[in-house]
Amino acid sequence: MSAPPPTARRARRLGWPQRVFSQVLLMQLAIATGVTVLATGLFLAPLSAQLDDQAMRRALAIAQSTAAQPQITDSLLATDPSPTGPVQSAAERVRRATGAEYVVVMDRRGVRWSHTDADEVGKVVSTDPSDALAGRNVMEIDSGTLGRSARGKVPLRDEAQHIVGAVSVGIAYDSVRARLLAAIPGLFAYAGGALAVGALAAYLISRRLQRQTHDLAFSDISALLTEREAMLHGIREGVVALDRTGRIRLLNDEAQRLLGLGPDAAGRPLDSVLGAGRTADVLAGRVLGDDLLTVQGNRVLLANRMPTDDGGAVATLRDRTELERLGRELDSTRGLIDALRAQDHEHANRMHTLLGLLELDMHEDAMEYVTEVVGVHRATAEQVTEKVHDPLLAALLVGKATVAAERGVALRMAPGTLLPDRLVDPRGLVTVVGNLVDNALDAAAGADGALVEVGLRAEGRTVVLRVRDSGPGVPPEQRESIFTEGWSTKELPAHGKRGLGLALVRRLAERQGGSVTVDGAADGGAEFTVVLPEALADTDLTEPGLAEADLTEAEVPESDVTGPSTTEPGTAGPEMTASNTGITGETQ
Repeated sequence: MSAPPPTARRARRLGWPQRVFSQVLLMQLAIATGVTVLATGLFLAPLSAQLDDQAMRRALAIAQSTAAQPQITDSLLATDPSPTGPVQSAAERVRRATGAEYVVVMDRRGVRWSHTDADEVGKVVSTDPSDALAGRNVMEIDSGTLGRSARGKVPLRDEAQHIVGAVSVGIAYDSVRARLLAAIPGLFAYAGGALAVGALAAYLISRRLQRQTHDLAFSDISALLTEREAMLHGIREGVVALDRTGRIRLLNDEAQRLLGLGPDAAGRPLDSVLGAGRTADVLAGRVLGDDLLTVQGNRVLLANRMPTDDGGAVATLRDRTELERLGRELDSTRGLIDALRAQDHEHANRMHTLLGLLELDMHEDAMEYVTEVVGVHRATAEQVTEKVHDPLLAALLVGKATVAAERGVALRMAPGTLLPDRLVDPRGLVTVVGNLVDNALDAAAGADGALVEVGLRAEGRTVVLRVRDSGPGVPPEQRESIFTEGWSTKELPAHGKRGLGLALVRRLAERQGGSVTVDGAADGGAEFTVVLPEALADTDLTEPGLAEADLTEAEVPESDVTGPSTTEPGTAGPEMTASNTGITGETQ
């Protein structure tokens, strides 16, 4: 890049500086200098008047003390004006003692009886003495035979208090001016010291400002603010800035969308905006760590928090809802692939058995064998659909039953299970059932006599779901924490996160005004209970199969829906569809 032309460089050097530091320093120096000059001028203006007043008052005081001497009055009445007379002698003693420029004693005609210049004795005074002869004290700056002076004049009275003359005392005005000029250097010294202190303070403040603004120009700051606004509101990642007290300083558009907040949330406390919960704890720094998972509404968020130097913090939010759904679908698909692989192996064994029966000409046995295999799976589907009339939920349970059989777990419907086909939110209930059944299968698998029992029943418009397993159960001290986002005892799956399934179950239940609880089962394991008020729509029509509700508990089959060896090959298609109908999770 070529260097700018000399004229441009000269213009930048001679012109107004661009840096914030330089501009602020120059403005502070200009202000300090102006204030110092103004203060000095404001001090000098009254100082001159004050010195004049002091000189006049001093002259008046000398005149009053002179007029108070009785011998001067007596001599004025008993003698004639003379350069060697007693009045002249007394006045000169006062003048020399006080340092006055002159002490003049006059009679009522204005004739001088004393003066610094002896030749002026016996002559009429040069200024009007009428005010003093009228009995008034006079202070003034005036010019006479000795030049400009500060004067004080008082009446001279006899013992009967009759005015017999006047006394006029003058202080040389040059001495007053000399005092003023003598005070100026000291005043300038103080002003210069104050200016130096102000300049030093301005420099220190400007240097601090330079560090805080990183030596940027005002134009750079304006550009950075514009770019900051464009970046914050243009990125597809939520940004929340907090101050040291926990108030929201900044909330970009994506953060508003992810958290379900409006622009008015800025300036309000975080806890009052979001309410109590994990999301507020993560953003406020009460939960520490990187890439923390939290659920806000129906969204799964990934949060990171970075403290700032002023005691606040900046948190970033990423929407992982779709990624979590895809990751869980991937986990489910992998499970189904494993189930299909096992079914393929079992199917090969059955085909070999069937082939052997045919080769041995045992045709009737072969037919019975095929009928038995097909009939078991058909019975399984019929048992589910008789009790669960919603097709989406029934398909999910049939698929989970097949997966359970491949994992060696007996999945059965609880006695009294009956759910009509009038669900308000079938997909939400599918998500809840899928998560709980997956957790139950994980907990029960691998043990002898593994069992998972699912119960669904309607109580008016309320749906009550119970999922019981024969696993190790949930310790009482952990029965609340298992519903927290990120809590899990399992190894990480392919998508790298666990601990969202039960958090989503609770969130879905609470969103419908319901609840989720976990207790210990009577024969060991855990039993989850979900209550969903208003989950069923009102209807006056009789649901198909409602007559089954009149069956006694003894008449309801308690046999397993499916078992470890009752799965027919070729049923992987339906179970894959059912298991992918919602986001499923695991927290056991």
